[in-house]
Amino acid sequence: MAKASHVSETPATAFLKKNAVAFTEHPYEYEERGGTRVSSEKLGVPEHAVIKTLVMEDDEKKPLVVLMHGDREVSTKNLARQIGKKRVEPCSPDVAQRHSGYQVGGTSPFGLRKPMPIYVEKSVLELERIWINGGRRGFLVGIDPKELVRVSKATAVEVALEK
Repeated sequence: MAKASHVSETPATAFLKKNAVAFTEHPYEYEERGGTRVSSEKLGVPEHAVIKTLVMEDDEKKPLVVLMHGDREVSTKNLARQIGKKRVEPCSPDVAQRHSGYQVGGTSPFGLRKPMPIYVEKSVLELERIWINGGRRGFLVGIDPKELVRVSKATAVEVALEK
C-alpha cells in the first residue's frame, strides 16, 4: 500500500489530536455507494476491520451512533432491546448529516456536531487495529479500538448480523 499524502484537518482529526489518540491517515478514492467494500479493497485492509459509522434514531427521535464491522449489518431490533428502547431505525441522510455535522459517507464518531450516545459492536473491540472514517468521504483513520472507547465513551453491544 502506497504511502498517502497528508489530508487536511477535519473535526474528527482535530478531536483525535486534542485527545492524544495516535492515528494513521488513509485517504482513498471515494466511490458513491461503494461503502466499506471499496475502502477495504483500495486500502488493502480486511473489510471486517473497516468500521462504519451509522447515525440512527430511537422511538423518541433521539439520535445515536452505531459502529459496526464493514462486513456486517446492525440488528436494529436487538439494538433497541439492548438499549431499552421500543425501536431504533436509521436516519435519512439529511437528518443524519444535521445530527452529526458530517456528510453521509464521511461520518466519523469523533468530533460530532452534537453529543450522542455511541454504541460499538463488541467484537470490534477485539480487533488489533481498526480503520474508521476520519471526517470526510474517502478518508479513514487507523486507530487502536481501545482508544475508540476511551475518547468516545462508546458502549459495547452485540447486534451484528451477517450480510
